[in-house]
Amino acid sequence: MAQREIPFLFMRGGTSRGPYFNAADLPSDRDAIAKILLQVVGAGHPLNIDGIGGGNAVTNKVAMLSRSADDAADIDYFFAQVSVLEQLVDFKPTCGNILSGVGPAAIEMGLMPASDPVTEVRIKLVNTGALVVARVQTPGGVVHYDGDTAIDGVPGTAARIDLQFMDVVGAATGKLLPTGNLRDQFDDIEVTCMDVAMPTVCARADAFELSGYESVEELEANKDFMTKMETVRLAAGKAMGMGDVRKSVTPKFAVFAPAKAGGTIAARYFMPWQAHPTMAVTGAQCLASCAITPGSVADGLLTRPSANPATVTIEHPSGTIDVVVDYDVTNNGLDLRSAGLVRTARKLASGQLFVSS
Repeated sequence: MAQREIPFLFMRGGTSRGPYFNAADLPSDRDAIAKILLQVVGAGHPLNIDGIGGGNAVTNKVAMLSRSADDAADIDYFFAQVSVLEQLVDFKPTCGNILSGVGPAAIEMGLMPASDPVTEVRIKLVNTGALVVARVQTPGGVVHYDGDTAIDGVPGTAARIDLQFMDVVGAATGKLLPTGNLRDQFDDIEVTCMDVAMPTVCARADAFELSGYESVEELEANKDFMTKMETVRLAAGKAMGMGDVRKSVTPKFAVFAPAKAGGTIAARYFMPWQAHPTMAVTGAQCLASCAITPGSVADGLLTRPSANPATVTIEHPSGTIDVVVDYDVTNNGLDLRSAGLVRTARKLASGQLFVSS
């Protein structure tokens, strides 16, 4: 059977990477898209040997871009998370790291005109409905990838991309606190279930007899912890109104510990069946919001910032990530207006991918 070609860009976005497609080059039906993406990544093998995946959740991410029909946005960004080992494509979540490459990719694809020296791209996250403004360095009307901005988890430096996330509260569930509570208990583990950019179940590391400073390898080798965490996540997902989440990568899971390297708080984030080697952009917003919320499971683990906007520095396995949060704490709880981060991206390759007809 002859193979057919699909144009693509292969990009690093933040601390993730994957193919970026013009949505016009793919089917409109999600089942048909899923079949193609499983081939593209090579899902079903630990090395994704028959595709361009990297054998890890952070390297098996896909972005599909199109001009937006929404007056508030320039570009629609539709995200897919492709499993490493299973024939599974999840369209429920979004990815803030891959989002870092959306502005540059849209310009490279001719979907968005470039300005000089910076191009502001208004991006609608199709999966969640959120709006993000990305500021891309485009001196002379050309995307520049070289620069002096470093982000932990990526070697070297690159041009900065500023992301400002709007309308992030209740992105998936419609509520800041999907269970209606600041704290819940599942299987004897106390958690805060919060939905800011990414629905996440947050717990204290010591509730699992962890330090919170473990490496990715140590966490994934701790089978008792990983099993217990998934049990709690499944119960929390149901309580959050998300139904049976056994085959969904949401809600995500995170554990907190006191900062030990000058940050605001330390965290380990799960995708959810693998430990994240750094920190997800969307997850970082939720963790920062949980950290600054009085009464959450983060109580006692940090000195909450008094400034507004506040910079929350989250320590992760590869370093730190800063989240700038514009918020108020009122009698009704956290009033979150926006969250901002600085990321980088780089174009790695472009050309044609081949899939079965």
